Amino acid sequence: MAGVLYAYLFLDDFVLLYPVYTLLFSDTGLSVWQISSLLVTWSVSSLAFEVPSGAWADATSRRRLLIGGPLLTAVAFALWVGSPGYCMFALGFLLWGLKGALTSGALEALVYDELAVLGATDRYATLMGRGNVAGVLAAMFAGAAAAPALVAGGFVAVGAASVAVSVLAAGVAMLFPENKIGHAEPGLSWADAVSAGVAEARRSRTVLAAVVLVAVIASVWGALDEYTPLLIDSTGVSAAEVALLMVVVWAGAAAGGLLAGPAGRLGDSGLSLLVVCGAVLMSVGALAGHPAGVVALAVAFGVFQLATVVADARLQHSISGSARATVTSLAGMTTDVATLMVCGSYAALADAGGHSGAFAVLTLPYLAVAAWLVYRQDRSGTPPVCP
Repeated sequence: MAGVLYAYLFLDDFVLLYPVYTLLFSDTGLSVWQISSLLVTWSVSSLAFEVPSGAWADATSRRRLLIGGPLLTAVAFALWVGSPGYCMFALGFLLWGLKGALTSGALEALVYDELAVLGATDRYATLMGRGNVAGVLAAMFAGAAAAPALVAGGFVAVGAASVAVSVLAAGVAMLFPENKIGHAEPGLSWADAVSAGVAEARRSRTVLAAVVLVAVIASVWGALDEYTPLLIDSTGVSAAEVALLMVVVWAGAAAGGLLAGPAGRLGDSGLSLLVVCGAVLMSVGALAGHPAGVVALAVAFGVFQLATVVADARLQHSISGSARATVTSLAGMTTDVATLMVCGSYAALADAGGHSGAFAVLTLPYLAVAAWLVYRQDRSGTPPVCP
């Protein structure tokens, strides 16, 4: 399963449009406000479908959802480069949001349950950390490939390559195992899955805390990642150089993913320190006003990649019921709400203080979650760690 997971996540992120699609929007004539509204559309779409699709994954086949998801993004990318404009960009983000909802809870639940069948759930953080590295490496290679592709064929060439890779990812998803022993209860209906997932999140303080932790840690840097090309562009470099500098950012994220396994046993105080360091580095890199600031941004993204995997592992270990994908999707929905708030505020913050100022202000939630982790450990006296 590990090889299929790594290949799937690699292809899912080996999309040449990823490092430059905000530049496509900008070149089409869209303002920062319009770009932010598109990202909000993306978040709303994912938010609307997140829990229903998670319950669907618990009630039916998780593998089928992993196959269908990339096909939706293939259609989205074709629309973007075939008929660029605000309406087509918005439609593409609706499809992309649906794809994210279909695959997010389904992927984590499938991997965790297959590991449960093997009695190897302690490998979850390591496996997903390496899987994230595969995705980050794909993004790095995509950034490196996007630069010459832009020069040779413009956004049309970049878009065509993105469509082809998405179709290939759907093909790889067909190779995922799906052992019903590790799946939900036999005969679990969609409505039962929704009810079971919501009930577990409500009655278990451990699950609820893990859901909140995932949402805060993943949402801010996940949203800022979409604006990073614009931040780098504001330093005065060319579009091709933006793509290459994004490779540096993703290299940092890849390093963080490789450390996720050992970091899985961090207590609240250790995770709190990591989050604070990431927030400081993100602010320093953004406020540098120079392409060299990308180095600090890269380390910050590595820290947040690591922290996100650790938070997800805590969530998976805390779930004991049958609706694993539904609970994971609840965390995804909460993350989407937080992401929506970040995207909704970014344009106003960028108008007031530029892209660098917006980045610096939006790291403040990380200081809040770090303080909460320390407070929680002080109250409990025993920091929760992953087994």
